[in-house]
Amino acid sequence: MESRGYVLWGVGLLLLTLMEGSSATLSPSGINYEVVALMTIKNNLNDPYNVLENWDINSVDPCSWRMVTCSSDGYVSALGLPSQSLSGTLSPWIGNLTNLQSVLLQNNAISGPIPDSIGKLEKLETLDLSHNKFDGGIPSSLGGLKKLNYLRLNNNSLTGPCPESLSQVEGLSLVDLSFNNLSGSMPKISARTFKIIGNPSLCGANATNNCSAISPEPLSFPPDALRVWWRYRRNQQIFFDVNDQYDPEVRLGHLRRYTFKELRAATDHFNPKNILGRGGFGIVYKGCLNDRTLVAVKRLKDYNAVGGEIQFQTEVEMISLAVHRNLLRLCGFCTTESERLLVYPYMPNGSVASRLRDQIHGRPALDWSRRKRIALGTARGLLYLHEQCDPKIIHRDVKAANILLDEDFEAVVGDFGLAKLLDHRESHVTTAVRGTVGHIAPEYLSTGQSSEKTDVFGFGILLLELITGQKALDFGRAANQKGVMLDWVKKLHQEGKLNLMVDKDLKNNFDRVELEEMVKVALLCTQFNPSHRPKMSEILRMLEGDGLAEKWEASQKVETPRFRSCENPPQRYSDYIEESSLVIEAMELSGPR
Repeated sequence: MESRGYVLWGVGLLLLTLMEGSSATLSPSGINYEVVALMTIKNNLNDPYNVLENWDINSVDPCSWRMVTCSSDGYVSALGLPSQSLSGTLSPWIGNLTNLQSVLLQNNAISGPIPDSIGKLEKLETLDLSHNKFDGGIPSSLGGLKKLNYLRLNNNSLTGPCPESLSQVEGLSLVDLSFNNLSGSMPKISARTFKIIGNPSLCGANATNNCSAISPEPLSFPPDALRVWWRYRRNQQIFFDVNDQYDPEVRLGHLRRYTFKELRAATDHFNPKNILGRGGFGIVYKGCLNDRTLVAVKRLKDYNAVGGEIQFQTEVEMISLAVHRNLLRLCGFCTTESERLLVYPYMPNGSVASRLRDQIHGRPALDWSRRKRIALGTARGLLYLHEQCDPKIIHRDVKAANILLDEDFEAVVGDFGLAKLLDHRESHVTTAVRGTVGHIAPEYLSTGQSSEKTDVFGFGILLLELITGQKALDFGRAANQKGVMLDWVKKLHQEGKLNLMVDKDLKNNFDRVELEEMVKVALLCTQFNPSHRPKMSEILRMLEGDGLAEKWEASQKVETPRFRSCENPPQRYSDYIEESSLVIEAMELSGPR
């Protein structure tokens, strides 16, 4: 099957073969080595739903391809293809993507051997090939992945012994080899969680291996290098003393663990002058680390809500595994007996909400083209959370204040995963709704149950914020338009007065066709019946110009909100707000930055 790649690319592929191991730069003939490697991977996979359709051999830059994430310097850093119904084999050419940090291929039907070449990926931190059909042995080359933190090979058809070389990888947090056909004795693997159940030859009646999950302490530190105060409570929670001194390079999974002392110094003792925003999860401060790196430090309130230390660490590790160019990357964290802090990159252009009214040299900071890019970037980030993460993540408060802007004004979705992080104590309670009034989906107001379609509704309101430049609730005070934006937009659309809803700061500098398309996408996203709303993958395609006409035509049938049992369901969004019997925590999960 791989020979098809050689036929397709001929001389270009031969050149890459001659220069195997080179970094992902352009050759004298203009060939991007990472593009060729990715195309070879695509060529070896069967893709029934064409999720890789925009992977193009003629492309110079793969960073805009679906399921591909690049680092700030333009190299491919993550390959995320979970749950895409892929089959075929994994090409050894994956070893030529030498800057990969994360490979997520779980929940597919990929077969054949695990390529030895993966052992060449010296920067790899996460490798998840679970729930596929891989066979053959576990490559001993994996022992050379010194930065590896997460290794999931469970639920495949792997045979033979677990390679002794894995015992040489010191930073492992999770190793899951369960439900394969492995045999032999197990090497001593230093991992916080190590699973080998479901291997008959390893865990049968006559086996000598310990097949229960092995879960040592959350972090392993060199015994003489650190001075750590461990404090055990009756419930076995583990904390660091506020004044602890430990190696600043110690990491938990992808995350750096900071001391409270260094974050306190970075924020000038949490000086109010450094506050970037206030929200329902706490206060965000601008900080400057010792190496002059600017960060945003979120000081969580209600820290006891996250359960114990181990539970907190588990949740932040899961958040850190969501890596995408349109998601805010979690850099690190700090925990003490009385504090929980999260550390993010500093976003120099703040939030969308904070920039909608700003002017630069007499022009709006967010012109129409930037607003369209923000819509696309946010859609891509939410698509990743909903359809490419395992487990999926529901944001629960999608709005302009939670979409941040990097130095290039690219959209970065912030604060995803935090609702779940702080909701352990409310796991069976539906009387409190997290979110912001004006952005909360009707079914969430009615039942307290959230889903991907809850985020879709919030995204629709975000589109209206981008179009109007107004807040979703109590908007247009100066023009005596106090009310709910969604109801106002629906009325103007029915009357054919789209121009009246456009942000006056744009001074009519916008694309009329794109305006109509964006309004229609917003109205599709904010349909009262959640089952009628499109998925984020469909939304992205519509924003890119594919399938909107068909979806809009289908939506013009009379909609009945089946999730409500009343005989006369409300016709306006404001009615849902007024009739909600739930306690609404109207909050901003992340304020302007």
